Amino acid sequence: MALSIININVNVTGSSTRFFNILPTTLTVADGTTIPVAAFLDDSGVAAAAFPIVTNGYYNFYVNGVLQEGDSYTISATALTFNTVTGTISAGTPLVVEAVELVTTT
Repeated sequence: MALSIININVNVTGSSTRFFNILPTTLTVADGTTIPVAAFLDDSGVAAAAFPIVTNGYYNFYVNGVLQEGDSYTISATALTFNTVTGTISAGTPLVVEAVELVTTT
């Protein structure tokens, strides 16, 4: 049997979109607490109309620059929702949502 060499070439590219919010008032967080998308600004500083729906990628959520656990929140087109977490986030705290969409080509 002759040796055959298989060359696999896969390219992955991605794009990310970020959304920013600085809490105007203290937020008491419980399971199911939501923050509407309109409370966030997009990369251009314009009020966000919708979070992108990521089908092949992931979301990151940062509170005061600290990445939050993936199971502690969900993102829909209209809101960020906290899951099974409780606490208080102080007024003036920055919140960042990042949506990363990946594309693979061969």
